[in-house]
Amino acid sequence: MSDHGVVIAAIGVIKTFRQGADAVEVLRGVDLEIRAGESIAIIGASGSGKSSLLHCLGGLDAPSAGQVIADGQDIAAMTEARRCELRNRYLGFVYQFHHLLPEFSAAENVAMPLLIRRLARTQALAEAGTVLGAVGLGHRLEHAPGELSGGERQRAALARALVTRPRCILADEPTGNLDRDSAAGVFSLMMKLKRDYETAIVVATHDRELAASMDRCLELRGGRLQPI
Repeated sequence: MSDHGVVIAAIGVIKTFRQGADAVEVLRGVDLEIRAGESIAIIGASGSGKSSLLHCLGGLDAPSAGQVIADGQDIAAMTEARRCELRNRYLGFVYQFHHLLPEFSAAENVAMPLLIRRLARTQALAEAGTVLGAVGLGHRLEHAPGELSGGERQRAALARALVTRPRCILADEPTGNLDRDSAAGVFSLMMKLKRDYETAIVVATHDRELAASMDRCLELRGGRLQPI
C-alpha cells in the first residue's frame, strides 16, 4: 500500500463495546485512507467514537471487525512486539493531556521514544534538542514540564511525537486544554511540521474552525465517516 502513498488504511472497521448485557456499536464500518503528508480532521459529538477510531488506527486497540493496514500489514495480525515497534517507528501520538513525565526535563521527555529504541543518550538528546528548536522551545530544553506553560507543554508533546520522524501523527483533541491563541499556535505549528517533515496528521477535534484548516474534514456520525 505504501507504493500508492497510503500510510494507514481502515477497511470496514467495526468497534463494539459491551455495556452490561448490551453491545454498543461505536464504529459501524469505517473506511479511510490516510496518504503521506496530508492532514485530516475528524469531528463529531462527544461519544461519537473519534477516540476509538484513533486507537484502532494506531494499534492501541483492535477493531471488532475489519482491518487496519499500516506499513503494508494488518495491525491486528502483528505480534505485540511488532505492534510496539510500529508505534515507536511509524506513528506519533498527541493527546489532550500532554503526558509528559514531571521528573524529566523537556529534552529528556522528547528523547524518550529514541531511548526506548536504545539510541545512545547523547544522540537522543541532540535529536530532541533539534525538534524542540523546531517547535520554538530551543531555549527550554532543561526545564521540567511544571516550569512550562500549557501551550509549551503541548508543543513539547508534539515534539516528542515528531522526534522519531513518524509517517503519521494521530492527535486526539490536542488543543482541548488550551486557550484560543495557544490552540491556534499549536495547530499552525502542526501544519508547518506536516510540510517540513511530510508527516500525515489525523486530528480528532471538536473545533470546527481549526478543522477547516486541514486538507480534509470528515464527520463521524452514526458510526460512519462522512465528508464535510
